[in-house]
Amino acid sequence: MLRILQIADDAGAIKVVAWAGEGAGHVVNGVSSTYELATQAIAAGRSLAAQVDTLGRGAEVDVETAAREGRIGLPISHPDPAHFVVAGTGLTHLGSADGRDKMHKAAQAEDKPTDSMRMFLLGVEGGKPKPGQVGAQPEWFFKGNGSQLKSTGAELVSPSFALDGGEEPELAGIYLIGPDGNPHRVGFCLANEFSDHVTEKGNYLWLAHSKLREAALGPELLVGDLPDHVEGTSRIRRGNDVIFEKPFLSGEANMSHTIANLEYHNFKYDIFREPGDLHVHFFGTATLSVSHGIKTEAGDVFEIDAAPFKLPLVNTLAVAAERPVTIKKL
Repeated sequence: MLRILQIADDAGAIKVVAWAGEGAGHVVNGVSSTYELATQAIAAGRSLAAQVDTLGRGAEVDVETAAREGRIGLPISHPDPAHFVVAGTGLTHLGSADGRDKMHKAAQAEDKPTDSMRMFLLGVEGGKPKPGQVGAQPEWFFKGNGSQLKSTGAELVSPSFALDGGEEPELAGIYLIGPDGNPHRVGFCLANEFSDHVTEKGNYLWLAHSKLREAALGPELLVGDLPDHVEGTSRIRRGNDVIFEKPFLSGEANMSHTIANLEYHNFKYDIFREPGDLHVHFFGTATLSVSHGIKTEAGDVFEIDAAPFKLPLVNTLAVAAERPVTIKKL
């Protein structure tokens, strides 16, 4: 499968690299960013893979060496980060409601299904509609813009006021809005959706607050269809110890919604179809360390890997210094 990466050369210049997942990658001729490559493909009416073939492959790049040296950036970026919309959906995976339901049930006295469980069951019952039909709406959240996105090897910085900085190992889709306002799926990548689960647990209406955090995207943009079954591992290292390690599942065989249904309910809003905008959409997860009693600390290292992706997503948790906000009158 074709993979697209953005890799800095020895002089620091960013190169777009096409890679088959083993051996050397090759610089894609004639483009300086994945965004430019995708824009050209849309204009030419070609697939991303066909556009790479049209432009041709140049110098070889040792991708694994670049990874060890920390030279791999985000797989795609926008010239203006404000035009890179970061959003996602939750309660989309089989098993994803269990931890959320327990968390919210503790806060309610009545013995009835929580809103989380009801949302999950809506997906189970109607999240996989027949082609051409509209399925159930998923839970949806906004995380910010492209300035919130971190590449592998970078720190994930939790705000000073946050009550938790917890990983969410999942997959994400990358989209570019064409000149006609239609979204084009560029590819898929590994992701750490990074949230404040303690704030969310305090009151479900604080979900929006808990999601306004940084997030990390894996180094590879996987071009083409996503396998129905994706199995990976999420772990947390603290010093020399692995304090958490669990498998996670994704792909439509393990989801209560189709990817097409999640895409429809995101892009049905006109505001998310502005030509030239990029979008990353997180598809959700059922594996969280917080559900197993883990309290993360600054310096903890999150590691996420999954086939068919060849390179892991690795980030270190940091906590920002307190930054007072002063509201001034004009």
